[in-house]
Amino acid sequence: MAQVTIYSTPTCHFCHAAKEFFDANKIAYTDIDVAKDLEKRREMIEKSGQMGVPVIAIGNETIVGFDEERLRELPSPQGSEA
Repeated sequence: MAQVTIYSTPTCHFCHAAKEFFDANKIAYTDIDVAKDLEKRREMIEKSGQMGVPVIAIGNETIVGFDEERLRELPSPQGSEA
């Protein structure tokens, strides 16, 4: 099971949509608020080359933005809800 991490901010509409998608599909994830955590914000920028959120890391895959179609194509990291 691949670990799912979402780098997000509290006011980001697409971040909320991504988390709702994970919850609806019972995909466990770690939510990192990059508005508060400078070190994790730098980590997100290193992984994605982007400052925009959400950035979703699933195993070795990095997805910038909420791309539901691409998320559905990846192997399901099923688990309990976060």
